[in-house]
Amino acid sequence: MFHIVLCALCCCECVGTVPVFSLDHARENTKHAIIYPFSSKIHIFFLNPILCSNKKIVFYEDKNFQGRSYECSNDCTDLHTYFSRCNSIRVESGCFMIYERPNYMGHQYFMKRGEYSDYQRWMGFSSSIRSCRLIPMYRGPYRLRIYEKADYGGHMMEFTDDCPCVSDRFHHRHVYSCNVMNGYWIFYEYPNYRGRQYFLKSGDYRRYRDWCATCAIVVELLK
Repeated sequence: MFHIVLCALCCCECVGTVPVFSLDHARENTKHAIIYPFSSKIHIFFLNPILCSNKKIVFYEDKNFQGRSYECSNDCTDLHTYFSRCNSIRVESGCFMIYERPNYMGHQYFMKRGEYSDYQRWMGFSSSIRSCRLIPMYRGPYRLRIYEKADYGGHMMEFTDDCPCVSDRFHHRHVYSCNVMNGYWIFYEYPNYRGRQYFLKSGDYRRYRDWCATCAIVVELLK
């Protein structure tokens, strides 16, 4: 059973006092994502954008930005020809999702502007990074609906803005389906922005497998 944080993304740069999603931030700001086992509490946060024309992420084979490197500014379905392993990353601008396996499969990690001196800094499980996706700039409204059952069945709750405790409103443990009507979102598996992550864009997710989860979720929601 997963205990998942859901966050809305507004890219390309995140500044100010709003939450960001590095491991350092999670450790220093646990009050923003308190998740209890078998609860359906949800938190929503919003990321402020600064517009920029260039997006760039740099992958390094060794820790502390050493060894062979590769710069990327767009989506890439297979990175294995550019480096054999990835132990550190520098995001110079923009926001990206990186993936453990080719074709946007395997573990996923959200990367904002900053330096990640080893894979634990982006909550990685290993040095394997094989594909990369640029998160498009977005400044529109946010709308998300979560459902108690598959195929949009059962109780439904819609979110468009910050909500510090959804469990006060959504009195169901599991979320089997969801619909992202506007914006980009990420599910986090564990409290404090830890564990597996799932990137969602506008679209229909009739079952939890549609966002690549292995089971139904006990939701924590972040915007």
